[in-house]
Amino acid sequence: MVILLVYLWFSDAYSKSGQGWSCDCFHQWKPLLCQAVPSCLSVCLEWWWYELLIIFSGLLTNAADSVAATGIIIQATAFAYNFPYALNLAVSTRVGNELGANQASKAKTSSFVAFLFAIFTGVVAMLFMVCTRNTWGCMFTEDEAIVSLLSSTLPIVGLCELGNCPQTTICGVLRGSARPSYAAMINLLSFYAAGLPVSLIMGFVLKMGFLGLWLGLLAAQVVCAIVMITVLFRTDWGLQAKKARELTSNEENRENVSVLLVN
Repeated sequence: MVILLVYLWFSDAYSKSGQGWSCDCFHQWKPLLCQAVPSCLSVCLEWWWYELLIIFSGLLTNAADSVAATGIIIQATAFAYNFPYALNLAVSTRVGNELGANQASKAKTSSFVAFLFAIFTGVVAMLFMVCTRNTWGCMFTEDEAIVSLLSSTLPIVGLCELGNCPQTTICGVLRGSARPSYAAMINLLSFYAAGLPVSLIMGFVLKMGFLGLWLGLLAAQVVCAIVMITVLFRTDWGLQAKKARELTSNEENRENVSVLLVN
């Protein structure tokens, strides 16, 4: 950040991008916030679930080992998450550009290509979790109890990644087609209306302990992936291109009105 600021200051590049601050900076924030807030929530709702998982792990009989194992598993999932999240960002930009250019068929093609790559990424992530189940924990600790918990749980986490990769990528499709609220709602219902009860029942009621908590995450990922894929396949791309034209035409009309008022 410091290097970027120093570059901007000495290169004088910022002088070409604006004429300073004014009240115009606060115009037309509503459409941006309508995109930004649900997009932020769709990611936060998923990751907050992991924070709750840490709390629930602390309520188990082997709390210290469970919390430690959860932290190590989160390192693995965070590593694997980078790949579908990159697809998420790429497909979001591509779909948005294609719909803005009234290329509905290209937006659809981009979405399904990204979806296929997401499936491949999910399979690779699952294989990674399964193959490293006995070695991943050894990079963090020598405690046999924690390593044993990781060995039994990482295959379940691998199955979660099989659903997480397509789900994360399709979130990018929804954001690119100006439907981030869909992604936020699906994540909310999947993780908190489906996954959380399953996790609590399996972990505490059925006495499955640490493994039961992660089976709840698997249930959440399965529900989320199914709903996301259904939304993707039922998308009317012609309608989305029409909505994109309406959104951009409204913005252009507002800008033209603003220019007329200034003149």
